[in-house]
Parts: sequence; structure tokens; C-alpha cells
Amino acid sequence: MTLDRYAKIVLTAIALSLAAIALRPYLSPPRTLAGANASDLYIEPGVQMLRAPDGSRQQLGKVVVDLRTGNIWGFPTGTDAPYPIALSTSEMPTSTPFLLGRFDLGAMQK
Repeated sequence: MTLDRYAKIVLTAIALSLAAIALRPYLSPPRTLAGANASDLYIEPGVQMLRAPDGSRQQLGKVVVDLRTGNIWGFPTGTDAPYPIALSTSEMPTSTPFLLGRFDLGAMQK
């Protein structure tokens, strides 16, 4: 008689433990990060006139700041569209960035 009661108690404890494990993600879902590396970049909204520091280039494009290094990159688009457009070819256009400058992000902690 006591063995039967002991088995029922153990099986009930196991069932409750499994239910707690199964319900935990629904009651308190874990925090997720989508694209952790993407959070290291800040993409300026809109299109800006990009000017190379040495004066060799000037064209419309997107400004991207690398928050890890403080480097500011310009991605030329050629038009005031927020993405590169190839008007004459059928292949996908690719925008090659050039360095615009650098923010000294380490100086903020001094």
C-alpha cells in the first residue's frame, strides 16, 4: 500500500516538474537579439551629399557609422534613391563604400 502511494507521489512530482519546464518559455520568454552585428552600425536616414576628405569624390549616397570603431562610411547611390541604381545594365548594382571620417568614441568616456 505504501509503495503504491510513494509511486503516485513520485510520478506526480515528475509530471509537475515537466509541466513547469514546458510552460517556462511561455510565461517568461527569453530575450532574443536579431542580427547582433547589425546593431553595431548606424545607418543615417535619407540620402546625403558625400564628400571624400581629400576632395577626390563628391556624390549622393547613404552615411553609415560603425559604432565599434567610430569610422564613418559613405555608400554612393548615384541618385537621391536610398539604394544603388544601375540605369544602363541588367546586373545588380553594388555600392562600394569610401571612408568619410572618424568619430573618436573613446573620448566620451574621459
